Amino acid sequence: MLTKARQLLHTYYGYNDFRPGQEAIIHSIFNGEHTMGIMPTGGGKSVCYQLPSLVLDGLTIVISPLISLMKDQVDEIQEHGISATYLNSSLSYEDMQERLSDVQAGKYSLLYLAPERLTAPYFLARIQSMPISLVAIDEAHCLSQWGHDFRPSYLDIPYFINQLQSEPVILALTATATPTVAEDVCNSLGIPSVNIVKTGFARDNLAFTVIKGQDRDAYIQNYVENNQNESGIIYATTRKEVERIAHRLKAKGFHAGYYHGGMEANARAESQEAFVYDEINVMVATNAFGMGINKPDVRYVIHAQIPRTMEAYYQEAGRAGRDGENSDCILLFSPQDIQIQQFLLDQSQLDEHRKANEFRKLREMVNYCHTESCLQAYILDYFGEEAPADCKRCFHCTDERNVIDVTKDAQMVLSCIKRMKERFGKTIIAQVLTGSGNQKIKDLRFDQLSTYGLMKGESQKAVVAFIDFLTAHRYLTLTQGQYPVLQLSEKSVTILKGEQKVMKKEDATAKAQATDDDPLFHRLRELRTVLAKKHKIAPYMVFSDQTLKEMSGKQPATKADMLAIKGVGEHKYEAYGEDFLVEIHGVL
Repeated sequence: MLTKARQLLHTYYGYNDFRPGQEAIIHSIFNGEHTMGIMPTGGGKSVCYQLPSLVLDGLTIVISPLISLMKDQVDEIQEHGISATYLNSSLSYEDMQERLSDVQAGKYSLLYLAPERLTAPYFLARIQSMPISLVAIDEAHCLSQWGHDFRPSYLDIPYFINQLQSEPVILALTATATPTVAEDVCNSLGIPSVNIVKTGFARDNLAFTVIKGQDRDAYIQNYVENNQNESGIIYATTRKEVERIAHRLKAKGFHAGYYHGGMEANARAESQEAFVYDEINVMVATNAFGMGINKPDVRYVIHAQIPRTMEAYYQEAGRAGRDGENSDCILLFSPQDIQIQQFLLDQSQLDEHRKANEFRKLREMVNYCHTESCLQAYILDYFGEEAPADCKRCFHCTDERNVIDVTKDAQMVLSCIKRMKERFGKTIIAQVLTGSGNQKIKDLRFDQLSTYGLMKGESQKAVVAFIDFLTAHRYLTLTQGQYPVLQLSEKSVTILKGEQKVMKKEDATAKAQATDDDPLFHRLRELRTVLAKKHKIAPYMVFSDQTLKEMSGKQPATKADMLAIKGVGEHKYEAYGEDFLVEIHGVL
C-alpha cells in the first residue's frame, strides 16, 4: 500500500518524495495503528489523511473546528482530483441530507465534519454503520484542557468513535502540542505513546523578530509599505485595535481588510475571501482569524500586541511561509499589553487551576519578549525540543544595529517618576518631561518640579516611546489594575546612582523582503490570477509560488517536463498545464 501511496503522491500532488514524518504516519495507518502526528504548520499534515483516503477501502472522516475554512479545504482537495465534501452548520437541512445520502452511496472518499455534528442523533444513526476506515482529528490539541485552544465539543470525539461499528484507525494531528498536551490527547484517543510521530517544531524558512519600545504604528506602516506586493496578517488582541489599525492602513492607501468575532458572519466571510483570493493583501485580525488557514503564500505575520501563550503565538506566526518560502514573524512588544492579557484572563470563566496555568503561560510569553538569546531556540525549548544556540535567522542572531548610550535620558525619566511619587502613567509623565502646559499638570503643581521640561526638545510621542523602552527592558515596572502606573525597579536604582549605564540599540527598521525580479515569474503569477478567477478558486489552488518559481527557472517545454515540476500532478496539468506552457514559450 505504501508503494501505491507514493505513486499517488506524484499523480495527485506532483511530488516524488514525502516530507518528513508523512511516510511514517501513513505507514502506521496502513498497519492499522492509532497514531499522533506533531508537525509544524506547513509540514503537510493534510496529506497524511488525504492519501490514505485514496488507498483504504471505506470512508475517511476528518474532524476539524475550521467551519469557515472547510469549503476552501474541500475546493483545494477537489483541485487535486480527490472526491471530498463537508458537513457543518453553514449548510441547509436539505443540503445536509443530500450530502449524507451521497456519502452513504460511496460518492466521496473524504468527509470533513465539524465536531458539533458528532452527537446529533440523526447523523449518528445514518453514519455509525457505514464502512469508515480512518478518523483524522485535525487541531488535536483542542482535545486537551491544557492546550491553548481547548474546545469542549472535542470531548465528544471519543464517544463518537466508540459508536462506529467499523473500528477505524485514529489519527490525531497538531502543530502545537507540548509533551503534556500530547500525552493528554493520546490518553483521550487510546493512542500508544510509541505511535507519536514528531518531526520537530523548527521552521527553517521563518525569521522571528521581537521589537521593543518602538512606535508600533510607524513600524507597521513602514513594513507594509516596504512589502506592498506581499500578503501578510497583522494580529491584535482587541476588536477595537484591529479596526483602528485596519482603518489607519486603508487611509494610507494600502489594500487592507479586517476580521474579528464581532462582525456579521457575511462580513467576516467576505473579508476572509478577499484575502484568500488576493483582492486585499493585508488582513488585520484577532486570533479568531486564520486558524489552519490554507493560504500558503503569507509572507509575514505581525503581532501588534503580545498573545497570551507560546502555543497561540507559534500557531499564528506559523501561518507565514507555509509554502516553504522565506517569511517574517514579527512581535511588537509593549509592556501595557501584558495588562490587557491579565485583564482578559481575570474576566474569563476558567476555573482557578486552569487560570493559574494560563498565567504561567503568559509569563513564558513575556519571557520570550525579554530574552536576548536566539528566539527560535527559546520556542523549541518551550516545546521540549533541543536546538542550536544560534539559528542564524532570527532578529537576535542577525542584529547588527549600533548601540548608543542613553543613560542621561534614562536618569531624567527615572528621576521624574520618583519626584511624582511613582503614582502616574506614562502619558502624564511624558507631559511633565516635555514641559506641557496641560491644566492638570498645573493643578497637580508638577510644573514646579525640577524635572519639569527636562526633555522639552523632544515630542511627547518620542518620550512615551522611550518610557516604553525602559519598561520593556525592566528599568521600570507597571502595576496591575485597570489604570497601571509606572514604578522604579531594582535596576533603576543603580542607574540613578550612576553605577550602571543604559545602552539602547538604534530603532529597528522595517526592511523589504528579498523579491524575485524574474519577469517570467511575475507573468506566471498574473496568469494564475486570471485562471483562478475563471475557475472561481483561490490563486494558490492553481499552483503555489514555489511551483511557479520552479517553472520560471526550468522553463518546461513538454507535458513530461511540466509533470517533473514539484506541485504539478496529472489533474493539475490537465486543468492548467497547457496554459502555463503557452505562457512560458508562446506556443505549444
